[in-house]
Amino acid sequence: MNKTTDLLRKIQIHPLLWMVIALAVATAHFIELMMVLLIIFVHEMGHGAAASFFSWRINKIALLPFGGVAEMDEHGNRPLKEELIVVLAGPLQHLWMIGLAYILYLNGIFPEKWHSLFVEFNWMVLLFNLLPIWPLDGGKLVFILFSLNSSFQNAHHRTIYLSIASLAIFSVALIILAPLTLNVWIIIGFLAFSLHFEWKQRRFIFMRFLMERHYGKQADFRQLKPINVEENEVVGQVLEKFQRGCKHPIIVKKENGKEMLMDENELLHAFFSEKLMSAKIGDLLYTY
Repeated sequence: MNKTTDLLRKIQIHPLLWMVIALAVATAHFIELMMVLLIIFVHEMGHGAAASFFSWRINKIALLPFGGVAEMDEHGNRPLKEELIVVLAGPLQHLWMIGLAYILYLNGIFPEKWHSLFVEFNWMVLLFNLLPIWPLDGGKLVFILFSLNSSFQNAHHRTIYLSIASLAIFSVALIILAPLTLNVWIIIGFLAFSLHFEWKQRRFIFMRFLMERHYGKQADFRQLKPINVEENEVVGQVLEKFQRGCKHPIIVKKENGKEMLMDENELLHAFFSEKLMSAKIGDLLYTY
């Protein structure tokens, strides 16, 4: 009960949304707008409920004029299985909403006109959210997929590249099929801005990932994955190979052919606490 109350307290309504509601009332589209807002609200609460179950830090659940956003203060160090559940918890809400609407329709509670519209809105929101574009759910699923076999930095960059390409394709399709759909163009503008911001912040996001890994809560790692490096490699270059869901023993190959083992925490300590950002791995062997 406490978690539910805390979750509800995180809900924020954007001021512009009240203007949209007023416009909907004035143009006799209030019921349609309320349907869309209800669908978006349940979708975002699905993310929030799953995140709360895993004790994630939730900043807010914002209802915007063109959608919703559940902002989590997590930095990529939670188990990938957890993150997959949190991401899917939003889209899964549409299935039970469609099913419930059908039951209400069969029992004469939901008129056919509103039932058809409600189901159509659900499918629209669901399919749009599954587009492989960051920060939509589809983009987050792509990031998880890339993270299975790539470093955090590489997976993040590839997710942004694919998102830009997907958004461009979607925009071209919209120009051909429905060029005057203003609300969709507003959403595209928001996604383009989000991708631009994500790209500009990519180094900060990577540093935040490393800092959370070093200072934050210890996560359950999916597997041990050794990283093989040469002793003349720089600390920062090795950290760029760190992968989500993995614990990394660092195997350092010396010039004489011998190998030495370092723990990843030693590397993170050297980077953040000792500020040895450009030091060579070989030099750390004698320090630790």
